[in-house]
Amino acid sequence: MKKALIVWGGWDGHEPEQVAAIFERILKEEHFEVEVSDTLESYADAEKLLGLDLIVPLWTMGQIEQELVNNVSAAVQSGVGLAGLHGGMCDAFRNNVDWQFMTGGQWVAHPGNDGVEYMVNMKRGSSPLFEHIEDFQVKSEQYYLHVDPAVEVLATTRFPIVSGPHAANGPVDMPVAWTKRWGAGRVFYNSLGHHADIVDMKPVTEMMRSGFLWTAEGKELAKRRKTDATTEVYTGMADNQT
Repeated sequence: MKKALIVWGGWDGHEPEQVAAIFERILKEEHFEVEVSDTLESYADAEKLLGLDLIVPLWTMGQIEQELVNNVSAAVQSGVGLAGLHGGMCDAFRNNVDWQFMTGGQWVAHPGNDGVEYMVNMKRGSSPLFEHIEDFQVKSEQYYLHVDPAVEVLATTRFPIVSGPHAANGPVDMPVAWTKRWGAGRVFYNSLGHHADIVDMKPVTEMMRSGFLWTAEGKELAKRRKTDATTEVYTGMADNQT
């Protein structure tokens, strides 16, 4: 069985415990062995992380020790998957740019706050992850993010819907979901999921199911591609660690 670790906590407004239960259900349906934790100290055992297939962070607006970020980063670089959503992954640690570099983006705004009605449009391209999911409408927060140009965008939403200073720039398509690589590992992110009821919508659970499975496959593929050459593990930017 593949092994997954879900770590939830931080700001309770995102209902991390309830979302963790939804993720645990999805992963068990896919025959994962799942550990659920409510402490960041779960990232302290570097060797244990290396033995996982998937790490699922669900921690919003927290503070994290650099050593713990380095441990997660090293695990992902080795091939362990990283997959999450909303603020639980890309607004987890605002003061840690190494986390943001690894995950591929950082939340900066949600114009109109909760209750904005908007479309989520699947982007048909080289990735088959969302081929079975149709465009859908959601009423929730619409995330405006600063996004790594290296990501492969899988779904988008159109801004602006709500007026504000950003609207002066005209229409833009903002990524909702993406994948990226981090060393030998695979990373998946979905900006939906302000509350557990949004996460439990069928299109959203299917997005997450696809993301979990894709990222967790990365470890086995990394093993097959191993060579005798060794690559030094990236441990972040020194000026982020002072």
